Amino acid sequence: CMPSKLLIAAAEHVHSAREAAAFGVNATATVDGVAVMQRVRRLRDAFVDKTNKGIARGGNPIAAHAKFVGPNLLAADGKQYRVGATVIATGSIPVTPGPWRAAASATITNDEVFELERLPESLLIVGAGVIGLELGQAMHRLGVRVHVLDVSGQLAGIADPAMIKVVRDHLGIDMDLTHKLNGIELTETGVRVRFSGEDGASYDDEWQHILMAAGRAPRTAGLNLAAAGLDPLPAIDPNTGRIGDSAVYIAGDATGRQMILHEAAHEGAIAGTNAALHPHARVQQRKVPLSVLFTDPQIARVGSRADVTAGYDFAKQSRAKVLGRNVGRMEVYARADGTLTGGMIVGPAAEHLAHLLAWSVQAGFDVNQALSMPFYHPTIEESLQSVFRKLKSKLRAANAAG
Repeated sequence: CMPSKLLIAAAEHVHSAREAAAFGVNATATVDGVAVMQRVRRLRDAFVDKTNKGIARGGNPIAAHAKFVGPNLLAADGKQYRVGATVIATGSIPVTPGPWRAAASATITNDEVFELERLPESLLIVGAGVIGLELGQAMHRLGVRVHVLDVSGQLAGIADPAMIKVVRDHLGIDMDLTHKLNGIELTETGVRVRFSGEDGASYDDEWQHILMAAGRAPRTAGLNLAAAGLDPLPAIDPNTGRIGDSAVYIAGDATGRQMILHEAAHEGAIAGTNAALHPHARVQQRKVPLSVLFTDPQIARVGSRADVTAGYDFAKQSRAKVLGRNVGRMEVYARADGTLTGGMIVGPAAEHLAHLLAWSVQAGFDVNQALSMPFYHPTIEESLQSVFRKLKSKLRAANAAG
């Protein structure tokens, strides 16, 4: 999470300087690629050190690779440990699709990109998800030649063509969301890639690195799950963290579900509590799904779709106009009785708007309760008030027709 945001912060400063002329301000910006990466690593290491110290204060960790040798028996560092319950929180690993493995020596992942001593000259990014888009736009703004490839036709999991167009129009990076790989050849300075783009045209170019961002998979291969009777893996109860009817619980990226830090932390609390209570696990309410991409414009999703949808165009938003950030679109969803269920936001301050919407959904607000909340003027948060009013009007019309 944090290293990518450090890189994005540097890119935002450069972009702001280059866009300053629109405000009548003359500014110039040059990028020191070595200094950028030094700051990323320095602050990243400080964040990691703080986290590690917190873990060390939580007990007596055993620094060793562990694996199951029986249903309730673990082996680590040459010793065996009989346990009442186990929590798996081993995270995830990057996935490299088969055809791209031929370029392994020129390929880096988000685990490795921050180890670069300087910004690369060029970067071919495979995968138009969170990692690919955040790092792609940041690198582009910092002067790196970037192209993003995908095969899904989707952008950050967005299937709605209208929303995809809004994102593509404003990210500022070259991308092909459906492509056919025609060839890969390693060179002395990187890798040459030939592919057919979504427009049918053929491309043949050389890149210093391929950034593999095609997805991540649970990191469980070395745990010998078969010895615990967990191969194939039984269903995971998301409300207890328990795997089937075993004494094993699981949390975070290892579940293969929502690979997001706050979800992992919540799952860790659920799984850890229930492992301590085993076999008397308690069902715990999950939080409303919330995800944010720190691109510009930001992309956020909350909750789920429902019967009634209202939309809002940020081009009309006064505060966003003041800031020169009036691009994007927002949609909010509600059931027929007016209860809010979620929404999608592509626009300025989406990280903040999404939190307010998620809290409203979590609290069980209907549209009238949401409109009774205070909205300060002039703020971007007022856009929520506007879309709630539209939603109320649509609900009124639907009920009248019914």
